[in-house]
Amino acid sequence: MENKTKITGQQFTKYEIARVLGARALQIAMDAPLLLKLSDSDLKEIKFDSIKIAEKELEAGVLPIDIHRPVPKKHKEKLHAIKEEHISDEEIVAKEQEVEKEIVEEAPVLGLVEADEAEPETETTGTGEEQ
Repeated sequence: MENKTKITGQQFTKYEIARVLGARALQIAMDAPLLLKLSDSDLKEIKFDSIKIAEKELEAGVLPIDIHRPVPKKHKEKLHAIKEEHISDEEIVAKEQEVEKEIVEEAPVLGLVEADEAEPETETTGTGEEQ
């Protein structure tokens, strides 16, 4: 064998999946926050079953998992779950603030502000000629 690092595969075995699901289901049962946003109807459909929720989280790829597999000759392989790009909370807040700013700026144009509400803003920015 020329290559000393042999990869056994990037799929989890059924035993690894069972252990991960069991550990995550226990965390969910102990009121850990859900890593996947599920609607109330989805939760009612699966009857708030922590194992089903853990399965959905695993299928969605949101579980931060590292599995260490021992291989012969005292080498270990480290498997990582495939991670998808997620937007951080800070980026979400920044986008929400940007959208709110755009709405406030375009409110008179869109007709979201009545004429009575828009006038005080123009008076405070005036040059003082109306006195």
